[in-house]
Amino acid sequence: MHIDVVSIFPSYFDGLALSLLGKARESGLLDMHVHDLRDWTFDRHRTVDDTPYGGGAGMVMKPEPWGLALDQLVSTEADAAAPRPTIIFPSPAGEVFTQATARDLSTRSHLIFGCGRYEGIDERVFEYADTIGEVRLISLGDYVLNGGEVASMAMIEAIGRLVPGVVGNPESLVEESHEDGLLEYPSYTKPSSWREREVPPILLSGNHAAIAKWRAEQQLERTRRRRPDLLAD
Repeated sequence: MHIDVVSIFPSYFDGLALSLLGKARESGLLDMHVHDLRDWTFDRHRTVDDTPYGGGAGMVMKPEPWGLALDQLVSTEADAAAPRPTIIFPSPAGEVFTQATARDLSTRSHLIFGCGRYEGIDERVFEYADTIGEVRLISLGDYVLNGGEVASMAMIEAIGRLVPGVVGNPESLVEESHEDGLLEYPSYTKPSSWREREVPPILLSGNHAAIAKWRAEQQLERTRRRRPDLLAD
């Protein structure tokens, strides 16, 4: 998978060189590049924002740096017959990111993340991007962040770990929260007794059928208590 990220704070993404994603980048499973949007500016101040038409608070990101960045990143497609890249803009006005979204995006060959700042990006950038790729405005939830970097990092990690080969044991991905619409069951390890708290006896029984049944019951109960909206869905 090829991932490009455009941001005015590229150092935000240094953490993605660590752990499993870092190993996946080293091995070539993830080909990830982070770009500074200011590289596509030409004035002495490397300006990426301006005042909004119609008035209002804050500043809006200018369209031309984004247009030039997208032109260059999309033009690097090696095969003209290849699927168009998926261009993701984190936005509180977008669709909500879910595990299903992550699994869908993990099948794409080229993802481009555009990290907005200030009051957002000029709307015409989204319109233009839609002519050269599949545009997705995606929100982590019903709250507002200072920019798209944190949201992009969360999505890249959620998506990247689903790419075949990134996680060593693929079975561990199947039993995670949200994979089947429910929250994950509780997990325990040694010792069996810790600070007067015992591991549920069923997990020590060796009866795998009974353990699977108990875990399924725990998933339902945990989801009912913590996220009843998932059961409604």
